[in-house]
Amino acid sequence: MKRNPDSPDPGRWRPQPCDVLLVTDIQNDFLAGGALAVKDGDAVVPVLNGYIDAFVTRGLPVYATRDWHPPGHCSFHAEGGPWPVHCVAGTPGAAFAATLALPPDTTVISKATSLTEEAYSSFQGTDLDSRLRAAGVKRILIGGLATDYCVLNTVRDARRLGYEVMLLADAIRAVEVEPGDGRRAEDEMARLGAQRITLDGLAE
Repeated sequence: MKRNPDSPDPGRWRPQPCDVLLVTDIQNDFLAGGALAVKDGDAVVPVLNGYIDAFVTRGLPVYATRDWHPPGHCSFHAEGGPWPVHCVAGTPGAAFAATLALPPDTTVISKATSLTEEAYSSFQGTDLDSRLRAAGVKRILIGGLATDYCVLNTVRDARRLGYEVMLLADAIRAVEVEPGDGRRAEDEMARLGAQRITLDGLAE
C-alpha cells in the first residue's frame, strides 16, 4: 500500500519546545578500553553529537546521565554484584567521553550513588523527574548506553511517569549479556510506546 502523500512521514521528526535530549552514560568505562566496555559503544558518540547540535542550535535542553558509584558499590563483583568495578565517582573511567560535545549548560544527573543500591534508571534515586517537570518537559529523546540496561529502564520509568519518549535508534548499543538482549529491549520499549527515530529523519 502506498503512503498517502498528505500524511506525515512517521520517520520524520523535529525538536519541540517541550523536549529534552537525554544522553545516557557516555562514560569512558563503557567505551573501548574501559572496565565495562559496550561493543561498538564508541560508534554512538558522533551520532549523539549530531542530536546535541540539533538541540543546542534550537536552544533546547540537554541532560546527561552518569553512573557515579562509590568505591565498593553493591554492583561490583567483589560485593556480590554482576559487574566489574566501573564508573567510580571522580575517576577517569567515570568521566564523560572527551569526544562527546556536551554544551556548557548541560544538566548532569548522577545515579547509583548509594553504596547499597543499584540504579539502572536515570529516574531512580535522582531528581530527574522533578527537574523535567519544573522545566515543562513533555517528551524525552533518549540515546546512549546501554540499550538493555540503563536506556531500557529509563524508558520504562519515563513512560510510567507519563512522558512521551523518542528512542534514538542509531545512537544506542547493548551489553548483550545474553544474545538478543538488545533486540528484546528495543521491542519492549516499542511496546511501551517509545517512537524510534534516527538523525537522518530530522526535519529542518
